[in-house]
This record gives sequence, structure tokens and C-alpha cells, in this order.
Amino acid sequence: MVRNSLISTFYTAFQQKDAAGMKACYSPKVIFNDPVFRNLDYDGVTAMWEMLLKNGKDLALEFEVLEENEQAAKAKWVATYTFSRTKRKVVNEIMATFKLEDGKIIQHTDHFDFHKWSSQALGMSGKLLGWTSFLKQKVSENAMDSLAKYRSKQA
Repeated sequence: MVRNSLISTFYTAFQQKDAAGMKACYSPKVIFNDPVFRNLDYDGVTAMWEMLLKNGKDLALEFEVLEENEQAAKAKWVATYTFSRTKRKVVNEIMATFKLEDGKIIQHTDHFDFHKWSSQALGMSGKLLGWTSFLKQKVSENAMDSLAKYRSKQA
């Protein structure tokens, strides 16, 4: 595990529900992607983390920085939380890749098994439809909608 690193600082802030600490790790030109949130810029990704931290009352996080140098990093993290819409417990295993520049994150991409996540978060409908692009698109639209509403309340 890489210690005393930018990525370790980022996830430690995440564990402590410190949105400002997470935000400080990102470059203003960062782009974030995962299976649900797509092409978020600096304002979008920092608002997303704030929203998820505020809504994730029981969020617990474990992480391991697998690799890190001045240009790139990889980490594995596990988020355990209750999905707010269904009140179902989720354990999401995520592989994260990062591009770094001038000591900041300029690209952050999280990869996880959407079908496995949707099966936990949505129950039977996620189990049956989690492999479809239809459900993935619907979940993404709902998440982006929630983020837009959150951002408008913050403005």
C-alpha cells in the first residue's frame, strides 16, 4: 500500500466525510467518470462527493492505494452504505484509476460491476435488469437529476 500519497489523502478525507479535503486533491480541470456519473467536471464531481457524503449517513469506506507515481495511480476501495431510494444495504467494490498532474488529480475513473451493484441496491429488478443498458441509463439519469437538484439548492 502506498502511504502519504495524494490518493491516500483523498480516500482518508473520504473516510472522514471531509468534502473540502477531497476537493483539495482535484485539479480545476479534473474529469470524473463511473458507470453512473459521466463526464463530471470539477464543480460536478466535488458537488457529487458532497451530496453523497451528506446523504450517506452510514457510509463506511475501506481503501488500498495499489500504485502511484507522479502521473498516475490505481486504488481499490469498498463503500458500504444504505442505498437511500430502497433502504437496501450495498457493498460496492470499486477499482479507481487516476491521472495526476502537478500534484493534483486531473482524471478520476471508477470501475465497478453495475449488475452486482444494482442487484444489491434495487433488489429483484436490479438482479433481473442490471445487465441492460436501459437500467444503467435510467439509474444514471436519476443520479444526474439528483445531482442537478442538489447543486441548484447549493447555489
